[in-house]
Amino acid sequence: MTDLAAQKRPLALAITLVAGGVIGFIAAFALTLDKFQALEHPSQALSCDFSFIVQCGKNLSSAQGSAFGFPNPVIGLAGFFAVIVVGMALFAGARFDRWFWIVFNLGLTFAIGFVIWLISQSIFVLGTLCPWCMVVWVVTIPLFLSVTLRNLSTGVLPSSERARRFFTAAQSWVPLASLICYLIVALIAQVHLNFLAIL
Repeated sequence: MTDLAAQKRPLALAITLVAGGVIGFIAAFALTLDKFQALEHPSQALSCDFSFIVQCGKNLSSAQGSAFGFPNPVIGLAGFFAVIVVGMALFAGARFDRWFWIVFNLGLTFAIGFVIWLISQSIFVLGTLCPWCMVVWVVTIPLFLSVTLRNLSTGVLPSSERARRFFTAAQSWVPLASLICYLIVALIAQVHLNFLAIL
């Protein structure tokens, strides 16, 4: 492998995928263990239950916690494992066809859409902030932004040459864009739940 070939590897994207995938997988695994605990000991508080607002128990036992008929953390385990595999493959120099990137992007689009729905349900319906769920929210946002901007900048998703240059530059804005998203969610949660008052 030549230095030139190594330079063409999307190392920043690979790092983002692996780091985000590992963190998300840990959160999904912790939620899975908490779900098992809740099933075995329904009356026992979970380790992530800190108050009536900051807790996992209400979310896991709700209908929203099993949106597709099985616990949501199962989706996280499978999805974040796939993200880790793609990231590690990029580290190893793998190249994927356009169709693969489109399917991968569709998966992350589903993930961000699902996360937005879960955020709205958590804040406006359940009135709780689940710690491990919030970790999933935190990593899903930059994962979606990174892959989508990569696909727009490389032409995987159709765009003009001028737009590609913009999206290439915009890839460096992912941390800032993610931070803005976090602040928006935090502001909405504060306005609706006033969670800072009970921390």
